[in-house]
Amino acid sequence: MFNVGDLIMYSTHGICQIDEVCEKTYLDVTKIYYVLHPLNNNKLKISTPVDNDKVMMLEIMDKERAETILESFKLPGIEWIENNKERNKVYSDIVNSGNREEISKILSTLKQKSQEAIDDKVKFVDQDKALLTSLQNILFSELAYSLGVSTDSIFETVDNYINIQKENTTD
Repeated sequence: MFNVGDLIMYSTHGICQIDEVCEKTYLDVTKIYYVLHPLNNNKLKISTPVDNDKVMMLEIMDKERAETILESFKLPGIEWIENNKERNKVYSDIVNSGNREEISKILSTLKQKSQEAIDDKVKFVDQDKALLTSLQNILFSELAYSLGVSTDSIFETVDNYINIQKENTTD
C-alpha cells in the first residue's frame, strides 16, 4: 500500500502524487481510496480504490533500473507484427502488464517504424502513433524523474541510440 506523499506511476496519467488515503462510500459500498494528482496537472484529482486491479499503480523506478532501461534503446526492440489488430492486442497486453523493460522494447520498435514511415514518405498508422506518443510521455517522464534530467534530454538520448542502432543495421 502506498502512503500520502508517495510518488507512483499511475496508468495513463504517468507520475502522480498521493494526496490522501481515505474511506469513501459509493453505491453503499465503502472502500479505502487513494486520492492523487498527476505531477504535471495539479488541478486533476483522481480517486481510485486501493484494491483497484484494473489500473496500473507502480513504484517509481530507481536510478539503476532507469539507466538500464535507457540503455536498452541501443538494442533491437520487440518483433514487429504486420497485422494491425494483432499488433495492437499484443502490444496493449504488454503495456498493461506494467513491465517497463518490455514497454521500452515496444517503444523502441514504434520509434523505429515511425522514422521508417517518415523516410519512406508513408503514413504511420494512427493507432501506432497514439501508442508511441502515450508511451513516450509516460516512460520518458519517469526515466527523466528517476535520472534527475529533463524529459527533453531523455527524448534526445533515445533518438540518438535509435539512430546509432539504425546505422549499425544498415551498414
